[in-house]
Amino acid sequence: MNMDTEIKQKLKEVKDWLQQEFANIRTGQASPALLDFVKVESYGTLMPLNQISTVGVEDARTLRVSVWDASVVKAAEEAIRDAELGVSVVGDSTGLRVIFPELTSERREQLLKLAKSKLEDARIAVRAIRDDFMKVIEKSEKAGDIGEDEKFTKKEAVQSAVDEINRSLESLCNQKESELKA
Repeated sequence: MNMDTEIKQKLKEVKDWLQQEFANIRTGQASPALLDFVKVESYGTLMPLNQISTVGVEDARTLRVSVWDASVVKAAEEAIRDAELGVSVVGDSTGLRVIFPELTSERREQLLKLAKSKLEDARIAVRAIRDDFMKVIEKSEKAGDIGEDEKFTKKEAVQSAVDEINRSLESLCNQKESELKA
């Protein structure tokens, strides 16, 4: 794998991580992605909720969880409650309803701070990746594997990829911020 492909892959992993973290930050809208990390005990093993049920949006603030095996409904309900998502769970004859309360302005501010904290974590990871690649380039030049011109070209390519991913991460954060303020 060449260096350009390798750095882009590592930077994409950071972006994917941030997208997953943002999906777990609850906005006023009901989102099935919020339940993706909830694990339910099913037949002695912990299973992701989305592997033992269908999760759909019933309305703007309600998710419908249809558990495929009726014997696991109670465990699913407990798992969602134990996840401390700030939602209420109601069981009925066809499964579970997960109800999202309106966000208070105080809670919106907390979630916004959390989103910005996650963005900063992602930026730190990007800086570490950039530093690692810059060191590899320096070592290659010192070892005589590449010339000075090629060193500058490679460094520019790394910085360009880092600048692009930072813009992308900032855009994700701005999108989450507008969701939280809506």
